[in-house]
Amino acid sequence: MPSRDLADVKSIHLFKNVADRHFATLVEAAYLQRFPPHVVLIEECQHPHFLHVVLEGSVELFSRHAGHETSIDVVRPVATFILAAVVGEQPYLASGRTLEASRILMIPGEAVRSVFDQDPAFARAIVRELAQAFRGMIKALKNHKLRTGNERLANWIIRQNLAHGATGRFSLPYDKRTLAARLGMTPESLSRSLGALASHGVAARGRTITIRNLAALTDLAKPSPSIDDPDY
Repeated sequence: MPSRDLADVKSIHLFKNVADRHFATLVEAAYLQRFPPHVVLIEECQHPHFLHVVLEGSVELFSRHAGHETSIDVVRPVATFILAAVVGEQPYLASGRTLEASRILMIPGEAVRSVFDQDPAFARAIVRELAQAFRGMIKALKNHKLRTGNERLANWIIRQNLAHGATGRFSLPYDKRTLAARLGMTPESLSRSLGALASHGVAARGRTITIRNLAALTDLAKPSPSIDDPDY
């Protein structure tokens, strides 16, 4: 594996403090592959064979039931996904597919569990990662249960604006179908909500979002750190 990729993997908190010999065990057993867009990497209810690390591109976690499909999360570099299934040797609760051309490091689950048993720093990092994921799930549940669709969209736009340097303009990171599913909406209700936010200072043209009145948008959104701040 190229040294640049090794440095990227080592930089994420899950691996940052792993002993060098244990980190070597993980990466020596790993596979680095490139995938085109829309390739399904894992399927719900399958047993995990690898821990996936997204080095380039993006991966959408999604689920289907009774003819319906929803988007759960979008994983971007450098990050892992479905860690709990790998550590617990339990079936995946969601499927995952590339949204764009992606480079993925696949670390065998056996190696992950072996190093977990041997390296206290790695074990602590996994516990922290799982705890953070649990808190993220609670925040997402609160977002869906305590807010209207318009409020969820308003808060999402505010967070994206901050992530893009608070310039007041950004492009959607994925298509509107995916955005609608992530916000618990249909594509039609997303379009209606975008229209409704026009009176709160938001303009949407294609995939470009422009915030013309941040104060009005914030007044509608009423952002809360216990829902919207990923570090809270």
